[in-house]
Amino acid sequence: MSGRFLRDLALPAPHYDLAAGAESQIQQTALIMQRLEPVLMAERPSAVLVVGDVNSTLAAALAAKKMGFTLIHAEAGLRSFDRSMPEELNRLIVDTISDLNLVSEESGMRNLHAEGAPKEKLRFVGSLMVDCLLSHLGEAHKSRIVEDLGLRGQPYGVVTLHRPGNVDGAGQLMEIVRALEEISSELPLVFPVHPRTAARMPQRNCAPKIRMCDPLGYLDFLRLMSNSAVVLTDSGGVQEETTALGIPCLTLRDNTERPATLELGTNRLAGTTYHGILRAWRELPGMSRRPALPALWDGHAAARCVEAIRSHLGRSGGTGGA
Repeated sequence: MSGRFLRDLALPAPHYDLAAGAESQIQQTALIMQRLEPVLMAERPSAVLVVGDVNSTLAAALAAKKMGFTLIHAEAGLRSFDRSMPEELNRLIVDTISDLNLVSEESGMRNLHAEGAPKEKLRFVGSLMVDCLLSHLGEAHKSRIVEDLGLRGQPYGVVTLHRPGNVDGAGQLMEIVRALEEISSELPLVFPVHPRTAARMPQRNCAPKIRMCDPLGYLDFLRLMSNSAVVLTDSGGVQEETTALGIPCLTLRDNTERPATLELGTNRLAGTTYHGILRAWRELPGMSRRPALPALWDGHAAARCVEAIRSHLGRSGGTGGA
């Protein structure tokens, strides 16, 4: 999937590909650390920048700090307050050991202050994900995915599902799918199936109005999402994107690390049970359909990140070489 995203975003191929796929989170984290060590030794960077909350974020952060490099975390401070989520543990650890935390929404600043983070290590910069969305929305409108799926002029919803808590257990997954089947009797749904999810429901025959397809590239998915009537997802990033687009979002979780999306009325926690999801679906007409941009979700977060990093490295002197 990464190759498609690099092409869609016109990004160059990475200088290093760690090829660190693994069966378990622990194996993957260890493998990334092992393969990143010689890269950091060779490059001697002034700082290591990690983004988000995935296993590579944690692994790179641990490697950097153990080797004495300055560590910067973008998208810092987000909290679901659910430590059963692997991402929450990653966020807590990385924020704690980072030398500079670049915070995407105001709740992140509150969370880090409450945890005792020094003020000089925090900078509120806004959402890089919204930067990406706003800068690529025009290009995404050229995508033919809506036409290719025969959906032009028709209302439809979009589904994404990938979190271990939702898809790893057959019972939980089928509870969600049963609700989606019910919803699809009223609104056709398009379901680009994440590889993790596909591996756990390869023989599943959903209702005829749930259109399952392979994962989509960034531009195709952005076009599909921006034209939809509703998105049902367990993705944190999609919650931000739907808020910026003014697309109602039903989050298939009991919590979110992005409370700004709830406060603005564009997102609602639907839970993960059949009855809870249908209850949220019935309440959909009351949700906001206006694009909403929380503080600093203005397309200029990247510039503020650059300024914050330059200021921090100038003040601290950094570590390493280039």
